[in-house]
Amino acid sequence: MNGHVKSMHFQQFMEPATTLLSLLLVMAVDSTRTVAASRNQQCGNSLQQTLKLTRLVQKESVDLIKTYKASQGEMSELFCKVSISDVPDPNISGLEPSERIASIYTHLQVFFPHLKRVYEQQTDLQSPTSQLLTELTVVSTRSRSLAALINKFYQSLFPNLPVPEPAGGATTLPPAQNVFQQKVYGCVVLKTYKDFLSNISRELRTLKNKVCRRTQINTFFF
Repeated sequence: MNGHVKSMHFQQFMEPATTLLSLLLVMAVDSTRTVAASRNQQCGNSLQQTLKLTRLVQKESVDLIKTYKASQGEMSELFCKVSISDVPDPNISGLEPSERIASIYTHLQVFFPHLKRVYEQQTDLQSPTSQLLTELTVVSTRSRSLAALINKFYQSLFPNLPVPEPAGGATTLPPAQNVFQQKVYGCVVLKTYKDFLSNISRELRTLKNKVCRRTQINTFFF
């Protein structure tokens, strides 16, 4: 068998093998794309659910402030304008998406003791059937559900990173306050929390294109 015949046999052997290899590669790429698309869809659905709850709590926090002011008597409009230092920062920190989401979660955890303190203070100042107490309870309960969604979302995106903990340890609450100070504190806490929820909503919209984008896959053709 001369060299030309051998070359023809080799080509005849390699053509099916090359075709099969190309087919397997295309199938692998399609499978990877399908998995990536499914994960991106799950990511988008989870983010949309979280954003929906954030907007609901944000709306309820706006109504809560109106109810709060209406229940505090004279000078209620001035209470939120007083500057105090014992309220959490409403700003979200971090450069990477993982850091930004972690910041949202830890800030929520920091706000919870303050919301609880406001509720306890208003329990002494309002009647048991007060609408304010009801709205405070609703916002606090939904906020904990929001924290659970943020935590779940964070772990799904970054399974190898530890669950974030509030920076600085235990939350520092203000010392004993008189009635006027309590009214000021409550209004500032609720206003700051409303601002924080607005920041969360804005942040989640920004994160969507960063953490749920379509995965790009390079394909090779023979």
